[in-house]
Amino acid sequence: MKAINDFLSSILPYTEWPMLLLLIGGGVFLIFYSKFTPYRYFGHAIAVVSGKYDDKNAKGDVSSFQALSAAVAATVGLGNISGVAIAIHDGGPGVVFWIWMTALLGMGIKFYSGSLAIMFRDTDVDGKLQGGPMFYITKGMGKWAKPMAIFFSICGLFGFLGVFTANQFTEAFMGVIKPHETILMTSEFNWKLGIGFVLAIVTSIVIFGGLSKIAKVASAIVPFMVGVYLLAVIFVMANNAGEVLPALKMIFVEAWNFDTIVTGGFWGLVIVGVRRAMFSNEAGLGSAPMYHGQSRNDEPTKEGLVAMLGPFIDTIMVCTFTAVVIILSGAYLEDGSGITMTMTAFETTLYGVGDILLMVIVTAFALSTLFTYSYYGVKCLSFLTNPKVGKWYNVFFIVMVVFATIASLDLVKNLIDLSYALMVIPNMIAVLYLSPKVNESAKNYFKKLKQGGA
Repeated sequence: MKAINDFLSSILPYTEWPMLLLLIGGGVFLIFYSKFTPYRYFGHAIAVVSGKYDDKNAKGDVSSFQALSAAVAATVGLGNISGVAIAIHDGGPGVVFWIWMTALLGMGIKFYSGSLAIMFRDTDVDGKLQGGPMFYITKGMGKWAKPMAIFFSICGLFGFLGVFTANQFTEAFMGVIKPHETILMTSEFNWKLGIGFVLAIVTSIVIFGGLSKIAKVASAIVPFMVGVYLLAVIFVMANNAGEVLPALKMIFVEAWNFDTIVTGGFWGLVIVGVRRAMFSNEAGLGSAPMYHGQSRNDEPTKEGLVAMLGPFIDTIMVCTFTAVVIILSGAYLEDGSGITMTMTAFETTLYGVGDILLMVIVTAFALSTLFTYSYYGVKCLSFLTNPKVGKWYNVFFIVMVVFATIASLDLVKNLIDLSYALMVIPNMIAVLYLSPKVNESAKNYFKKLKQGGA
């Protein structure tokens, strides 16, 4: 494991600038190129998700709400709860500001990629509709771009493993329940392995049921657990009302700290923020378009607006609340990173039972993320081979869930960071290349909307 981790660490620095240029530079370009469309039609996006503009005759397997729930299930989870803690540990409170900036740009990127998911979807050999970067790269850009789609899919086989989630869930369980002391006296390694097998069995039951089963489970779990989590953090903030503004002020002040201790100074701080924001909301990554491509929706712009809500929910809302609780509790000043830091913050601020409440929430988030991530990997392997072979990805996924429970946080973090950075390159090139087609489609849609025909 150490050898693999050293190898990943040595490659990671070479991916930082391409990722930064494409995500930040590309995101800024798309916002201006769209004339701020995603933000101007925010209210309309909520109306679309509520089902007000559903077309019963449209093609697709799931509703826009289910597609958003499944996509948010994959993104709202341990990336928001422990990913923010990792970011603050690596770069200090100021890193949260750069997470916000990346999320705002991410809303614009998701608007374009969600639109493209509907615009260039295709049918597989089983006659089922498929969408995502592989399809808008090959259908939208042409056959010459197919190597980009293949490269994206190969990276996705590793990027879409549920290793971070399994690892952090195990850390949370071991930290709160302490099963090796309270349930059965055996080694921590044996307990972690046991947790891995239980996670693998529960995940198998859902993921082998296919997309519609995943979407149903996700749309049932996610809204409820996000609600519980937000209520918990709002309660903490209300109880510590005098500390909220100083915590927010610290984020803004530290964001421009040129003497920051993070490796790489100021730009290192920005890169940590961009990495953790992408890990949180996956904007620019190309994962969510795979779900949105199967929505019962024939109107690309509508789906783009739905997709845009993802970064707002999971980063602007959930990550901000998590960060404020970590800062006002003082947990960021103590040793420990990832889920351990967030657990400390909740235990400190919620009368000693906050860590148990967080454990329940983390369990739901972890399972919903594992259910949804496997689907992305299946899509990648299906594109590289065929749907029959693609289903075997689930076996690899399950094995790696067990592996992740006994692996180090550094190893799983570096594996995901590298895979994500490499996936951003072909996806963002395609999104930027095809953006004029999205603008043209949006212009026609909003014209129809004004005439009352959307």
